Amino acid sequence: MKKKIAVVGYGGQGGWHADHALKSDVVELAGIYDIREVRNEMAREKGIFVYDSMDAVLADSAVDAVVIAVPNDLHKDLVIRSLEAGKHVICEKPVEMSSEAVQEMVDASLRCDRLFTVHHNRRWDVDFLAMKGLIKGGELGKVINIESRVHGSRGIPSDWRCEKEHGGGMILDWGVHLIDQILQMIDEKIKSIYCITTHITNDEVDDGFKLTITFESGSTAYVEVGTYNFIAMPRFYLQCEKGTAMITDWRQQCHVVKCKHWHESDVMPVQTAAGITKTMAPRDNVTVDEYDLARPESDVHDFYRNFCKAMDGAEPQLVTHAQIQRVMRVMEAAFESAEKGQVIDFGEVK
Repeated sequence: MKKKIAVVGYGGQGGWHADHALKSDVVELAGIYDIREVRNEMAREKGIFVYDSMDAVLADSAVDAVVIAVPNDLHKDLVIRSLEAGKHVICEKPVEMSSEAVQEMVDASLRCDRLFTVHHNRRWDVDFLAMKGLIKGGELGKVINIESRVHGSRGIPSDWRCEKEHGGGMILDWGVHLIDQILQMIDEKIKSIYCITTHITNDEVDDGFKLTITFESGSTAYVEVGTYNFIAMPRFYLQCEKGTAMITDWRQQCHVVKCKHWHESDVMPVQTAAGITKTMAPRDNVTVDEYDLARPESDVHDFYRNFCKAMDGAEPQLVTHAQIQRVMRVMEAAFESAEKGQVIDFGEVK
């Protein structure tokens, strides 16, 4: 039997949840609620039931779970109210703006014995899945450094995302996704965090950032988001002991160059404008294999399939409380680093 969900907040992400629920094999849309009547009217025009208040949502005994898709600063109170009303909860990301607020929601979930998770939908992005599979498969050996970037050229959307009080800025908007992806790919304790933020188009919140995460083994991850880049750099660039891989953008396959033999008996120098060089001479097929990986199959609605099974106790939830809290802590450390202009000891490595 399908689980019934209600969506609170019928903006971009709330609309996404509602549309997917209407086509789902595991959930059924009971209705939506938004404080803006214009959005409620948009839902009615699609034949979607509209609740007249949040109290009405929580009073509906047919609703198994509530999806919270409102500005970030409003998450905590709505999540806790929903849990205390006996509803399971999916919250949009970032779940909140502090570890303390996240812990309050986790505590409420445990106290009320209701499921609480965050919609980390970009765990199903095919570019991420390709890179994760390559790292986890061990084909290129230990990670030296991985670079993850998202670049655009339109600045921050002119809505609550550009306002600090509502949790705006790119660390909280895009960083939360890219940090979560990195922590899914590199399963190590974090040693330190260093971050620089940019304010090219917005003085109130960061419109971009450059974040370096150093792990226990010495592996590093570089995460960059920019909203004033008219030429985008590669989506992923992976450097490992046995080779290199790159994904130029999310539409492309993962290109791999694997080292077969380190030394060449006779390296042919390359002529450059300023002279010849052996150090930067290109490799050939004698010493490397070069190939593209097939794009992985992915269905983002697997998030909901897992959530419904987790509600029934049939399998553990994929996005756990510990993972939610850890991503929040990394973002907090990024803000602290940018503010102080220094490396932050993350505290997982003693």
